[in-house]
Amino acid sequence: MSVLLWLLISVPLGAGAALGLGGRATDRSAPLLAVAAALATLGLAVACAVTRPEASAPLFTGIRAGLAVDGLSAVMVVTVAAVALAVLAYSAGEFGRDENRGRFFGLTLLFAAAMLVTVTATTLPLLLMAWEVMGATSWALIGYWWRQPDRARAADVAFLTTRTADFGLYLAAGAALAGGVGSLRLDALPQATSPWLHVVTAGAVAAALGKSAQLPFSFWLSKAMQGPSPVSALLHSATMVAAGAYLLLRLHPLLAATPWAGPLVAWTGALTALALGIVAIAQQDLKQLLAASTSAQIGFMVLAAGSGGVAGGLTQLVAHAATKSALFLAAGAWLTALGTRHLPALRGAARRYRLTGAAFAVGSLTLAGLPPLSLWAAKDEVLAAAHAESSALYAVGLAAAAVAAVYSVKALWYVTRPLPPSAERGYDSERHGTRRVPRAVPVPLWTLTALAAVLGVLALPGPASWIKRLVGAPAEPSPTVWELVLSAGVALAAAAWTWWYSSRPAPAPRAAVGWAKGWLGLERAAHLLVARPVLALARALAVFDDRVVDGTVRQTAAAGLATARLARRLDDGGIDAAVGAVATGTRRLGRWARRPQTGLLHQYYAQAAVGFCVLTLIVLLVR
Repeated sequence: MSVLLWLLISVPLGAGAALGLGGRATDRSAPLLAVAAALATLGLAVACAVTRPEASAPLFTGIRAGLAVDGLSAVMVVTVAAVALAVLAYSAGEFGRDENRGRFFGLTLLFAAAMLVTVTATTLPLLLMAWEVMGATSWALIGYWWRQPDRARAADVAFLTTRTADFGLYLAAGAALAGGVGSLRLDALPQATSPWLHVVTAGAVAAALGKSAQLPFSFWLSKAMQGPSPVSALLHSATMVAAGAYLLLRLHPLLAATPWAGPLVAWTGALTALALGIVAIAQQDLKQLLAASTSAQIGFMVLAAGSGGVAGGLTQLVAHAATKSALFLAAGAWLTALGTRHLPALRGAARRYRLTGAAFAVGSLTLAGLPPLSLWAAKDEVLAAAHAESSALYAVGLAAAAVAAVYSVKALWYVTRPLPPSAERGYDSERHGTRRVPRAVPVPLWTLTALAAVLGVLALPGPASWIKRLVGAPAEPSPTVWELVLSAGVALAAAAWTWWYSSRPAPAPRAAVGWAKGWLGLERAAHLLVARPVLALARALAVFDDRVVDGTVRQTAAAGLATARLARRLDDGGIDAAVGAVATGTRRLGRWARRPQTGLLHQYYAQAAVGFCVLTLIVLLVR
């Protein structure tokens, strides 16, 4: 059975690598090959969800690379594969032959493969590897049009922000080893000894909140909107942004084992849902509105993870994935056709392109949480878990649900207004519009829209109990009748008020609106509190390195050269001179010694006589 699991990873990984390395050479065949690989991946995902295979391989001493499909990951592998297939099918008509389609489709498949490993990994090292690949490919996809500096900088901001939070997983891995969890299995992390258990939990929570664009990391999601619309639909629906929420749902036993972790995660999710919902209301850019709403909707999943509502969080994740990917594809279709994503310029877009408009309307009403659509029932499952934990937590979550209805209906109100005579003046602000939606839009868009509308059935009393048994949490609380009625009434009232209020003349923008439109100043705060101090420290260290470290090295080198020069002088003027003098004296002595050697016998006798006389005289004088 493990072969199925290895194939589930290998098919998108191999196809993505081949297309990515092929580049321009695969432009013509890339869409067809990518869709075929995604279709095969979906089939394998369904087979894995049914058969629940497990696989492992040795990685390090005492640590294995483990993969498994259980109740939680069974839902996720199908969701990821389905959304990837829909996005790739849409992208086949979105990217023309003037684009590097081999690179785009290859990177998308590699990203999907990394996400599949993320949701099936049972050990922390393998999860970390997939987490890194997912981050790197998302950076490349967001910055796909890298020749445009703004888009490249946006990709850098998104990557560096999530990368900063990702260090938490490395911290968690080291703390787990120090705490006695030598296998690094995810289900064994709660067994870490104190105080390492708290470090493991803190690292995992930080990484998850950063990846899911929760407070205070939310601003990177705004920058990520610079990427192509299919990238937004893929990364910000069921994959990258949802990966952090999935990790928290997966690690719920770890959160439960650490007293402070559950409340912290729950309140972070609830406050993100409320605050980023307000940010979404303030937006005039459709993709920015959808991005802020993504962060807010992921907040409900994080709230569920902190409150112990694993089944409710999973249902919310799946329903939101279908809804948000459909909305992003519709926004991308209008961007292609009209060249703008500015809401006032998109007035009448739903009337002009009726199929896309109808799908967007269903998706918006679903996102608003209106009954009987999917996110209404799914959100109530989350709120039921929150209510079991704290009434204050439930109240904040309910307020966030009302805000969700406001920003969803606001977007719908703009695109369904009658087309004004001067509408075309706002077109082509982003790029030149084709005045027609891509032909590949209807099938994936309406498939996702249908799923978005009906997936709420999973949260109804009967199917909900099945989902809870599937994820091994049958005792999770379910919403009561009054909770269902209350949330429906709040959503309907907020939606009706928004529709009425939007028809009135817009008041002059206030400072608070501008603050919310700028994503609460989170990016500015990150620059002020993190980026600037880090850069200042880097500059100070560079000066220290140049002046102190390098200066010391240079002074040491200069002293060495001076010592060498002195040694050379001593060698040349002293030792070499002495050696030269000895040699000169030796040569002179040699010459003097050669002079008596004439070869004449009588001279030798005379020399001997003189020598004898000198010797005799010395003896006499000494005595």
